[in-house]
Amino acid sequence: MAKSTVSLLLLLVVVHGVFVPASAQLCSLLGHSAFPVLSAERDINIGAIFSIHRSALLKMHPFTSKPEPTTCLRLNLREFKFAQTFIFAIEEINNSTQLLPGVSLGYKIYDACNSIALAILSGMSLMNGYENILSDISCSRSPAVQAIVGESTSSPTIALATVVGAFNIPVISHFATCTCLSNRKIYPSFFRTIPSDYYQSRALAQLVKYFGWTWVGTVRSRSDYGNNGIAAFEEAAKQEGICIEYSEAVLRTDPPEQFLKTLEVIKKGTARVVVAFISFGDFAPLVKVIAEQNITGLQWVGSESWITSRNLAETKEYSFLSGAVGFAVVNAKLLGLREFLVNVNPNQEQKNELLKEFWETAFQCSFRSSGSNACTGSEKLAELQNEYTDVSELRIEHKAYTAVYAVAHTLHNVLKDFKSSTNNSKGELPTPKKVLQYMRDVSFTMKTGENIFFDASGDPVAIYDLVNWQPAEDGRLQFENVGVYDSSLPLEQRLQVNQEHILWAGKRAQLPGSVCSESCPTGTRKTVQKGRPVCCYDCTPCAEGEISNSTDSSDCFPCDLEYWSNESRDRCVLKVVEFLSYTEIMGMVLCIFSFIGVLLTAMVSFLFYLHKETPIVRANNSELSFLLLFSLSLCFLCSLTFIGRPTELSCMLRHTAFGITFVLCISCVLGKTLVVLMAFRATLPGSDVMKWFGPAQQRLSVVSLTLIQVIVCVLWLTISPPFPYMNLSYYREKIILECNVGSALGFWTVLCYTGLLSSLCFVLAFLARKLPDNFNEAKFITFSMLIFCAVWLTFIPAYVSSPGKFTVAVEIFAILVSSFGLLFCIFAPKCYIILLKPEKNTKKQMMGKSSTAL
Repeated sequence: MAKSTVSLLLLLVVVHGVFVPASAQLCSLLGHSAFPVLSAERDINIGAIFSIHRSALLKMHPFTSKPEPTTCLRLNLREFKFAQTFIFAIEEINNSTQLLPGVSLGYKIYDACNSIALAILSGMSLMNGYENILSDISCSRSPAVQAIVGESTSSPTIALATVVGAFNIPVISHFATCTCLSNRKIYPSFFRTIPSDYYQSRALAQLVKYFGWTWVGTVRSRSDYGNNGIAAFEEAAKQEGICIEYSEAVLRTDPPEQFLKTLEVIKKGTARVVVAFISFGDFAPLVKVIAEQNITGLQWVGSESWITSRNLAETKEYSFLSGAVGFAVVNAKLLGLREFLVNVNPNQEQKNELLKEFWETAFQCSFRSSGSNACTGSEKLAELQNEYTDVSELRIEHKAYTAVYAVAHTLHNVLKDFKSSTNNSKGELPTPKKVLQYMRDVSFTMKTGENIFFDASGDPVAIYDLVNWQPAEDGRLQFENVGVYDSSLPLEQRLQVNQEHILWAGKRAQLPGSVCSESCPTGTRKTVQKGRPVCCYDCTPCAEGEISNSTDSSDCFPCDLEYWSNESRDRCVLKVVEFLSYTEIMGMVLCIFSFIGVLLTAMVSFLFYLHKETPIVRANNSELSFLLLFSLSLCFLCSLTFIGRPTELSCMLRHTAFGITFVLCISCVLGKTLVVLMAFRATLPGSDVMKWFGPAQQRLSVVSLTLIQVIVCVLWLTISPPFPYMNLSYYREKIILECNVGSALGFWTVLCYTGLLSSLCFVLAFLARKLPDNFNEAKFITFSMLIFCAVWLTFIPAYVSSPGKFTVAVEIFAILVSSFGLLFCIFAPKCYIILLKPEKNTKKQMMGKSSTAL
């Protein structure tokens, strides 16, 4: 068979699982088989892949000869500890009488050396075995293992799950946290015992928000773990109102210049908080550069990959990490694990090169040298204090331990159902597809009391410890639990923090701040700075009538119509209600003048009553004079209804009382004017006009004219009466409490009717102003009507244009001035004669001809 044909058939067998035709009985594997670094084959075998070495030596292949096996460099004590914890769980299950009784578990552990290619090769070896000679049954038999535990990082696990998933072999990881692995369509056979970064990213965003940090920088691994994790964090941070100043990515294989470039970005940044969603392997070279550059004062927020790393915490040069906070997988105790770990010895398997390398790494000795640096194999691991022997932090080890138990419980359930099935042949092993089916529904309780099960995406319940790095007495850093995050609780209860127990960066007890702009106080709103993130803003005071009663408010909110903002713009207060009050100076002054008017009117009435028989009182119908004085008193008093808080009664009373009393007053004046005119006409020969203007007719005219106004007011009050009204539109900052006239037609009808009578009275008095009487009352009525009309003509524009309480004051002023005008112009001359010129208060004097004319 040609070599090319054999190569093609072998490629189909290994990669696609295509069966070798029967005609090809035997063929040889080209290349080298991948062998497990630790193994023990028993009834049922479980595979495992760990990156026991930190890196693989990269070689350029010329493709002219068979490539040599890949060389792995630098043993990773942490990953070797994972592998030994895996074996510890296998042995513990084999010694159990409750789990898988009568069945012994074996294991095959491969070293991926932190290489994606080696992870795929290891996975295919666990599926196909590692025989050098392939037969026609090599691809038709069951896989070498029923399930695979691993890998420890996301990128190799993604590659492994992609290849193995096509064959329905369960892959259960203890440390691969990438959210992308929860995609059941792409990774149908993947499970994990560690929470997905979906929850950790949101927990970190919620933590940053909890501490009030809205301006942060991020550093990530340039891998699936870092890229997907920080992308989920940024999405959650945006929802929480957190801004990212910069986002840097590093990889352990980057040249030193890349780390220095990243460090320069961190130094120039103004954010004092750095979220490091980065694997331990990528973070270690970065912190080394930071230590060399002596960069301090930053508050580090870490992911579970490095936040509980003893290597970092116990390095004194990395004391700048003091105060770091981050989420870690819940810690646990595994009884008997330390004894198992310290019992590992290269003498157990003389040919196992991995055990020898581990021994040399742990004790810094060599089996290939002599002298003081030679390894004897009798050294005591129990006397060492390193990452391997330390069992105080078994967070990830416990997840590897749990993964083995998840496989064991699944196998236990499968075999239990096999035994109850009548169709099962004795000794038949379950297929990986059956194991996968049962693993989806597995549920069990660990010795720690933790209930283990997988959701539809193959993920467990996410529970994290919030860890804080605090300095110990020896100068190293120790991990303190200061909170917890539980995704099974309601959203607002998931994060619980004991903030008083946290020590921050720089060994400070005070919470550091990291914001682009300081918080906007109440009474202001945030205004985003052009071209910058939303976390960078200016604080703009709220406009009048608007408030913000919380810090960092994005908007100001208008107060309700009856409220206005206070000076601080942080609270709505009731608007000042403005009306003409008795207690203010203007109201007091108007009241005083009103009472003065009433008092003067009363004094004139009393004086007239005392001299009612004198000619000057009797000369022009003393009855009308007393009625006019009474109406003037009502005019003065009606002005008081305009002062004080408007009520339904006062609003109806003020305009109607004003209209009726003034019409009564003008009717009396009109009656006196007509009497004066008709009296002159009565002196003409043959005139009997006075019989139509006797006392009865005068009373009837006053009543008739006043009754018309009364009817108008009654109709007004019946159809649409005045009512109290809060005017919110004239002033924004205060309420004008006024009387709405109700019917504008009624209001202006009252005013126009009053104006009509006043105008008529003025015209008639003007016509009679030059009558040849010694005491011509028409002349004084003309003056009074001139004042009256002038006042009310100027009142209308002043009334319309005056704001607030001044509108009422203008109306009261008009009432008082016109009333005083009538009182003084009509009655002051008569009082003058009665009091000071009694000699003129005679009938002869009153009937005499005036020597002067107006």
